[in-house]
Amino acid sequence: MRRNDEMKLGLFLSRAGYHEGAWRDPSVPTNGAVDIDHYAHLAALAEGAAFHFVFLADHQSVTDDHAAIARVSRNDGFEPITLLSALSSRTQDIGLVATATTTYYHPYHLARMFASLDHLSRGRAAWNIVTSAFNLEAQNFGEKEHLDHDTRYARAREFVEVVKGLWDTWKDDAFIRDKQSGIYADITKLHILNHEGIYFSVRGPLNVARPLQGYPVLVQAGSSDAGVAFAAEVGEVVFTAEPFLENGKRYYATLKEKARALGRQDDQVLVMPGIVPIVGRTKQEASEKLQKLQSYTHIDVLIGAADLWLGAVTDLRSINLDSLVPETLPQTNSIQSRQKLLVGLAVRQKLTWRQLIRLISDSKGHLMVVGTPEEIANAMVDSFDQHAADGFNVLPATFPGGFKDFVELVVPELRRRGKFRFRYSGPTLRDNLGLNRPLNRFTQAGVSGERVSKE
Repeated sequence: MRRNDEMKLGLFLSRAGYHEGAWRDPSVPTNGAVDIDHYAHLAALAEGAAFHFVFLADHQSVTDDHAAIARVSRNDGFEPITLLSALSSRTQDIGLVATATTTYYHPYHLARMFASLDHLSRGRAAWNIVTSAFNLEAQNFGEKEHLDHDTRYARAREFVEVVKGLWDTWKDDAFIRDKQSGIYADITKLHILNHEGIYFSVRGPLNVARPLQGYPVLVQAGSSDAGVAFAAEVGEVVFTAEPFLENGKRYYATLKEKARALGRQDDQVLVMPGIVPIVGRTKQEASEKLQKLQSYTHIDVLIGAADLWLGAVTDLRSINLDSLVPETLPQTNSIQSRQKLLVGLAVRQKLTWRQLIRLISDSKGHLMVVGTPEEIANAMVDSFDQHAADGFNVLPATFPGGFKDFVELVVPELRRRGKFRFRYSGPTLRDNLGLNRPLNRFTQAGVSGERVSKE
């Protein structure tokens, strides 16, 4: 299927906004992180603008270094599947994307939770598949150190296959619920997984009906070599960070080519890079908004965020921050692709450490456009038209104000150019993204159901 002319848009839901200083802005609610009404308001704004989904990132630990913990706003929020389950009853059309790690969950747990979310939301669930990135997460699960990078991806690959197998436990019409005959489930349409692999042993069956979408939409964010291979194999929506158009075009072409080699169609793998829009009615107004946020950000927060995203390989508190960033850093076992992107960006622009840590606080390496609605729309349309993106994961600097500006000023400009829709096109997230509903693997293979013995 050929890509149409309308981009996909998702909203990155955060407590205060994507900028590290956002929580101190007077317009940002003080307790938004633990206020369901705050998230419901943001979801309603996104749904009213016909956004395809809202997305929640997640980690399995406090990720900040000790000096920064007192000054950051990300350690008092909700677990994503729980929050999106609540939002499923307060929204009707918008997709709900939750992050969950393959490193510290078990496949059966996540198969149940995401199948439940898909039913609760009537077919609007998506799973952002991550491998976790930080040693502090490992230490919350009885491990001294994180699994190495490539092992995490190998484990994730098997994890996803197990989860999909569990979702295929029941055929779509297995639950007949016939009161007259007394038969609730047709067990000829039940399949036992009996998975025995390198990392997991899972018998099944799953005690939840097959998700309404077949599988919740599978989201991934792979940019390292191992990550791109994994995204090409399993990702239906792929997040990435890329501030330069030419690099974005290369990533887009590479990912689509790898997916195509696996027999996948281009329109079934949607590339959605992040964009941080700072919207002003004039360029000066937008710049002043950014400067104000920067003034709220303490040096401990700047260094803590930089240390996190660069992979904790350099002691940023002891180096000369006015020296140039070197061309290479020691390899990290954390987010390798982001470290590479940020160092490459610093070298390309001849940034000092002080400038780089400021940039990380502002955008984390995503494309950031500070300007008028027309300028922001120009950047988005250029990336879309030149095949660097199928859409965008929008990361407003502040909530709700920064997002409200985007909805009221940028979305109409995109629509004027014929690049964004006015309404939803179907009841499920797959319908709205143009993604196929996966067939049950056992139905495809013509496998008969396995009877379970009577207790």
